[in-house]
Amino acid sequence: MAASEVAPRRTAAGPAQADLDKCVHCGLCLNACPTYRELGVEMDSPRGRIYQMNQVAAGAPMTPGYVEHLDLCLACRACETACPSGVPYGRMIEAARAEIRKRQKITLGGRILRYLIFERLLPSRIALQIAGAGLYAYQASGLQKVLRASGVLKLLGRVADIEALSPSAEVPFFYSKIGKIFAPVGQRRYRVAFLSGCIANVAFARLNEATVRVLQRNGCEVVIPAAQNCCGALHVHSGLEEQARALARRNIDAVLGGNFDAILTNAAGCGSTLKEYDHLLADEAGYAERAREFRRRMRDVNEFLASIGLNPELGRLDAVATYQDSCHLAHGQQIRSAPRQLLQAIPGLKLREMRLADGCCGSAGIYNLVHNDMAMQILEKKMADVNATGASLIVTSNPGCMLQLAAGARLYGSGQRVLHVVEVLDESYRAAQAA
Repeated sequence: MAASEVAPRRTAAGPAQADLDKCVHCGLCLNACPTYRELGVEMDSPRGRIYQMNQVAAGAPMTPGYVEHLDLCLACRACETACPSGVPYGRMIEAARAEIRKRQKITLGGRILRYLIFERLLPSRIALQIAGAGLYAYQASGLQKVLRASGVLKLLGRVADIEALSPSAEVPFFYSKIGKIFAPVGQRRYRVAFLSGCIANVAFARLNEATVRVLQRNGCEVVIPAAQNCCGALHVHSGLEEQARALARRNIDAVLGGNFDAILTNAAGCGSTLKEYDHLLADEAGYAERAREFRRRMRDVNEFLASIGLNPELGRLDAVATYQDSCHLAHGQQIRSAPRQLLQAIPGLKLREMRLADGCCGSAGIYNLVHNDMAMQILEKKMADVNATGASLIVTSNPGCMLQLAAGARLYGSGQRVLHVVEVLDESYRAAQAA
């Protein structure tokens, strides 16, 4: 959604009719859609899904087929980039899924799983640290290697698929840094708030630390707000709007009033939702204006660093890299050049573009867990494009994409390293210091 665009308010459940009416059914979105490219089924294309949303809005029953076709969507928003009519598909699929969650009967097991993940795990630092400690023990003890080598996991069906995509628990967790302030290297140019995420504090603690160091090297005083929490992106994508609104209100309360030049995230998926808090809270009198102010200050770390003039004291990195556009950065936030600009500034680093660099890798939040077969089909094709570049580094801008691409490098690649843009910058700055 463009910064100047005001989203129409929904007076009933489901997508706004004004949004549905924007689709002229031209079909230019079809080849941009990963599920349509894989299946060739009209109902699994953006145009087909919008047609079904219109039918339900007109009173048609919400059939199991309708739920299945919408659930299979990755919500990558590539169709938004392809659409000449400006159809806001991202917020439409989120609204449609929210309507499904309100009207659909789910099993007791499904309700328990939803409660544990979305209401107890993601919003809770204590729960995430307990889960992270368990994951670390499983990995550090060697049990993971033994079970993977034995083949026992394969007997457990989908459990094996989920385990194969599990992140590494990185100790010490980043939670120890929350609430602290990190001074800039040299003169202070900016005062920024860094939102470190939820799972990222356990699984991407080193990425978060690298982000802080790079910002410090670029004259930023970095504040890690003490009261921040999960951004709510996974809740929004799963149709759990009320829980997402509660998380959004807490983050706004935690950050606004801190006199920050910018509010930053290193996760493209989180950033897309954080930048749409004004839409999420548009009907809340006490937060609508504050959400708009939050949005005005919200930046992806690539976007911010490219805009301030990167500190040029970079060391040489002799490597070939290829960049995978994170869907919610390229399509959701319309940021494509900034990451490439930062990588091209590093001496010695050669950037080779892959075919369909902005095509989804199949991660899509928890999509690769829920629809593992489809996600891995998409990933295998993505890795063929990666391998064709001959790059030893796969660089991207979202932790979820990093997990998926790391699995791709193991399964279909040549063991390429997978890094975030700021991790590559951090290595370059450290190489300059060493030299």
